[in-house]
Amino acid sequence: MNRSGASSLIRYTMAAAMAALVSAGGVMPALANSADFVRNLWPEAQRAGVSRQAFDASFASYSPIPQVMELTRKQPEFTQTVQQYVDRRVTAAQASKGQAMRAEWAQTLAGAQQRWGVQPEIVLAIWGMETNFGGFMGGNNTIHALATLTENGYRESFFRKELVTALRIVSDGHIAPGSMVGSWAGAMGHTQFMPSSFMSYAVDYNGDGKKDIWNSVPDALGSTANYLKSFNWRPGETWGYEIKLPNGFNFAAARGMERAPLSQWQAMGITRVSGRPFPRATDIARLYMPAGATGPAFLLLPNFDVIKRYNNSDSYALAVGHLADRIIGGGSFATPWPTGDYALSKAQRGELQALLGRAGYDVGTPDGVIGPKTRAGVIAFQQSRGLPADGHVSGLLLDRLKR
Repeated sequence: MNRSGASSLIRYTMAAAMAALVSAGGVMPALANSADFVRNLWPEAQRAGVSRQAFDASFASYSPIPQVMELTRKQPEFTQTVQQYVDRRVTAAQASKGQAMRAEWAQTLAGAQQRWGVQPEIVLAIWGMETNFGGFMGGNNTIHALATLTENGYRESFFRKELVTALRIVSDGHIAPGSMVGSWAGAMGHTQFMPSSFMSYAVDYNGDGKKDIWNSVPDALGSTANYLKSFNWRPGETWGYEIKLPNGFNFAAARGMERAPLSQWQAMGITRVSGRPFPRATDIARLYMPAGATGPAFLLLPNFDVIKRYNNSDSYALAVGHLADRIIGGGSFATPWPTGDYALSKAQRGELQALLGRAGYDVGTPDGVIGPKTRAGVIAFQQSRGLPADGHVSGLLLDRLKR
């Protein structure tokens, strides 16, 4: 739906942009080529129902945004632990701001819940995660950013469709082209919808004839609730539970179960950290241990996977769920994160595989990709050392192998 971690960009002048790209070895498309690109795009836009007036207004003063292409070449390897990801995004200050927004937009949120069945705290948590409750929605002209990606051939088929869709949004009168701001990758508004998601799921909550996710908080919150409902959000149910594993927990049996009713997890000795019973023992859940057996552990319900339709990342969905819980008065996770852990780069994952191989575990050729053979080697190593055989690959495990 949104972004690849899209972030803020401040547009250079054309001269500064050219200098930046030359120094980085990049190539800036010639202005003549840009004019040809726009001219050749018009027939496709026209077929999609875009008016000539909206098309011309959208490309007034267009030139490619060099920083957009720079970001496609400089996306770093993701090297955060789940703890680091969550802790940087779910803070007491963010929860407090969410509570204030909950009070300010109580009527809107209540109406959205009645219509779409999504709890206010979940909608608020996504809003907070995406743009800090509207504090920053991206600094780019969305059409110009998408045109830059398309003109330069970056995932051209995908971004070309998003570009034409964005033009249709302008042509339909939902937003003026200069006000259609978003991320470098085209995610827009308070809750960062891609143009295609806007067309499918945005709503005119306030009834003014426009679906304005940039300037109308009710439209943005309603659109987010509608999006989640469209992917089968289960009203009245939460995203998951923090749980406690019993001593001697059977990790092998847990891996074999994958998804199972809560009653089966209970039969294995799992309990909620709160001590309260699970509301519905028939709910299907999967076990999630983002830091292995020594950190917080969770049983995740179907709504967790609905959140992932917004951003297909367990870390993201856990942060949304946790922020939602904090907004309604919950505290930090009951189980502390393991101290001293760190995420592994690809090179470090390869080093870990090499160390396992030297220790006699067949993990194949070290390549930095954690597959079934590596996981089996990790489990065998853990068992040989009397450790919880959770198969979790981490910086702490690498440090232990180095000893």
